[in-house]
Amino acid sequence: MTASGPEARYRGMYLIRRFEETLLDMFSQGLLVGTTHTCIGQEADAVGVIGHMRPGLDQVVSNHRCHGHYIAFTGDLAGLAAEVMGRSGGTCSGRGGSQHLCRDGFYTNGVQGSIVPLATGIALAERERGDGAITTVFIGDGTLGQGAVYECLNMASLWRLPLLFVVENNRYAQTTPVELAVAGTVPDRARAFGVDAAHVASTDVEEIHAVAGEMVEHVRSGRPAVLSIDTYRLRAHSKGDDVRDPAEVDARWATEPLAVAGARLDAARRAALEADADRELAEALAVAHASPVAVLDEALA
Repeated sequence: MTASGPEARYRGMYLIRRFEETLLDMFSQGLLVGTTHTCIGQEADAVGVIGHMRPGLDQVVSNHRCHGHYIAFTGDLAGLAAEVMGRSGGTCSGRGGSQHLCRDGFYTNGVQGSIVPLATGIALAERERGDGAITTVFIGDGTLGQGAVYECLNMASLWRLPLLFVVENNRYAQTTPVELAVAGTVPDRARAFGVDAAHVASTDVEEIHAVAGEMVEHVRSGRPAVLSIDTYRLRAHSKGDDVRDPAEVDARWATEPLAVAGARLDAARRAALEADADRELAEALAVAHASPVAVLDEALA
């Protein structure tokens, strides 16, 4: 589901938001298998960056907070919903959950830092094929503490890999503030390896989309790049583990992605886009609920 205009990007963000709000409600009802981590407040990153990806050619590697990336890249609401519900119609037949997705060039893993070597290897394969494909890997500020990130930046620079590192800096690694964990700046860390970097301090999907477009073209030319985005997670790290000052979180709702992008739309048009997305989500959830529960042990099948 690559977004192609301001209205499409707003609708894409709204769809991700409503999907994840629904997941949290379903979790509280005991309808999900395993845990779930939402990207509520970070939707502009997924839509703004992935809008430049070419499904069927490019590869996207994500992490534990991956629903927005997956929906923006594949549009597969029903498969993702069924997966986190542990149903056979899920993306990975209900056996992987949201942290272990694999579909049509999209991959996730919940182990911090582990996805970066994976993405680097994929980018190397793409360079050898020479088909113009790129790999985009999404990490958070907490992952900057993993040495594998810097080993891969070094290799990507030396080997001129078509690899885009996107750092979603939501200011907290679970509960650790970024000020206590990350020295210097993300762009400067990249430049130390001779990797070009850009920084977007905005939750405006249009700003993110514009800068991401420049970085994607840079990577398609055969040079790795880092895009650092200042964002903010509006909900808990997982479901309820939130130690932040409530006043800090409340203040961020004024500049969250949907508020910023929605303010530019005509009210009637915005309502129509939201209603259309709500219908798509309802249809997808109906499909997911109708799917049989997965049999996790083949010996029991």
